Amino acid sequence: MSTRGAASMNLRRVEDADRRTLSWGLAVLGLALGLLVARLPLVPLLLAMGGILILWGTFAEPLFGLGAALLIGPMRAWLEIQSSGMVPHAGQALLVLALVAWVARAVLRRDVNFAIPAGLVPLLIFIGVALLSLWEPVSEMAGILELLKWAQVLLVAILVYDRLRAGAVDSRWVVTLLAVSAGFQALVGLWQFGLLRLGSFTPVEIEGFVIDARFSRAYGFFQQPNPFAGFVGLVAALLAGITISVLVDRWRAGDLRTGLVAAAWSGAPALLIVAGLVASWSRGGWMGFAAAMLVIAALLPRRIWWGPVLLAALLGAGGLLYLTGQLPATVIDRLMGFLAYARFEDVRGVAVTDANYAVIERMAHWQAALGMWRDHFWVGIGLGGYETAYPAYRLISWVLPLGHAHNTYLNLAAEIGILGLVAYLVWLGSLAVRLLRALVRPQTLNDPWRRGLTLGLIGAWTHFAIHGAVDNLLVNNVHLHVGVLLALSVWVSEQRTGSRTGLTGDDQGACGKLM
Repeated sequence: MSTRGAASMNLRRVEDADRRTLSWGLAVLGLALGLLVARLPLVPLLLAMGGILILWGTFAEPLFGLGAALLIGPMRAWLEIQSSGMVPHAGQALLVLALVAWVARAVLRRDVNFAIPAGLVPLLIFIGVALLSLWEPVSEMAGILELLKWAQVLLVAILVYDRLRAGAVDSRWVVTLLAVSAGFQALVGLWQFGLLRLGSFTPVEIEGFVIDARFSRAYGFFQQPNPFAGFVGLVAALLAGITISVLVDRWRAGDLRTGLVAAAWSGAPALLIVAGLVASWSRGGWMGFAAAMLVIAALLPRRIWWGPVLLAALLGAGGLLYLTGQLPATVIDRLMGFLAYARFEDVRGVAVTDANYAVIERMAHWQAALGMWRDHFWVGIGLGGYETAYPAYRLISWVLPLGHAHNTYLNLAAEIGILGLVAYLVWLGSLAVRLLRALVRPQTLNDPWRRGLTLGLIGAWTHFAIHGAVDNLLVNNVHLHVGVLLALSVWVSEQRTGSRTGLTGDDQGACGKLM
C-alpha cells in the first residue's frame, strides 16, 4: 500500500473513532441528564449538569477542560476563604481532567505520539537544575509542590502545542481562552474598584486597599492587588500586541475602517483588562505593562531603524507630559514613591511610615533572600524553601514570610542558587531570541495575525520579566496561563510555512518523543 493510501486509511480510522466517541458520549450524557432532572433540586441540578457538560466537552476536546481550568484556577485564593476540602483545588482537578482526556484520546486513536518541541528544552534544563536543589532541602514537601508547579507549566505547554501542531484548534481560540479568563478577573476588579466599599464582597479587610478615600484597589479573586495585576498585565500585553499589529496593517493597506472592526475582537477585551490593571493601583503591574508597550512599539515598524525612533518619540512624549505636569499627580506619586526606596540596602535602620511600609517590607524580604543566597550560593536552600528558611534570615521587625521574596530572581537565587538562576535566565532569553527571530521571517511579516501574535507574546514575556523583579507571578494557578503562553511562543517560533500547523519536516524532526 502506498504512503498516501495508508495515510488516508488512518484518517478514516480516526474520523470513525471520533464519531463513535461522540455517539457514546451523547448517549451517556442524555442518560445522566435524565437521571439528574428526575432526582435533584434546581441548584444541585445546574451544578451537576455543568460538571457533566465540562466532562463531556473535555473528552471531545481537551482544551475545553483546560479553558475551564484557566477560568476557575485563579479563583483559588477566594475559594479557600469561602469553602474547604477540595473545592479550592477545582482548577487543578480540571487540569488533571484535561490531561487525562488528552492521553485517553490518543490511546483510543492508537496515535500516542506527543512531541516535545526543541523550544521547551531550556525549560526542561531549568527543571532539572531545580531538582538538584532538592538533594538536601529545608523543606521536602514545599520543594515537591513547587517542582510540581513547574512540571504543570511544561505539561500544559506540551498539551496546547500538540493541539496546535495537529491543527485541532486554531491559535485564535487559544488566545480567546486567555482573554476570557483575564477579562472575567478584570470585570470583578473594576466592580471592586468602584463599588466594593458599599458592601462586603469577601471577608478580606479592604482598608489597606483604599485609594484617595473614594476607591478601592482592584484585586479580583486573587485577594491581593499585585498578583492580580501581574496576571491581567500578561494577557493585556498579549492582546495589545495583536490589536496594534492589526490596526497598523490595515492602516498601511488604506483600510482602517475594516481594521477597526477586525481589531475589536482583541481590542475590546484588551481595553477592559487594561482598565482592570489600572484599577489595581499596582506599581509593578504598571511598570511591567509599560515596558511591554515600549518593546512592542520598538519592534512594530517593519524597517528596523524606525523602531528606536518610535521608542524615543514615546519616551520623549512621556517625559514632556511629566515635566509640564500633565500626568495625574496620584499616579506620579505612586511611581516616584517606589523609586525613592527601591534599592538594595540594609533597611533595618529605616523609619517605617504608612507611605513607605509596602516598599520597605518588600526590601526586607529581598534582604532575607540575599542572606539565603549568600549562605547557599550554588544550589540554594531548596526549591520552594523560602518560607521555611525565612525565620532564620528575617529582620527583627518583619515576622511574616509572605510566601516568597517579592522578587522572582532573588527568590530563585535563594532557593536554587546561581545555577538555577542562570538556567531560568537562559530559558527566558531563549524565548526572547526565538520570538525575535520569528518576528522577522517573511511568513510572519506577510501574515498580520502571526505578526500580531508574535508581538503580543514578546510583550507578555516582557511584562513577566519586569513584574517579576518586584513580585512572584506564579501564584493562584497563574502558572497554567504561563504554560499556555509558552506553548503559543514555541508554536509560533517554529513555524516555517504558511500551513495551519506551520511545521516542516525539519521542525518535526527537531522534536523529541514524550511517549
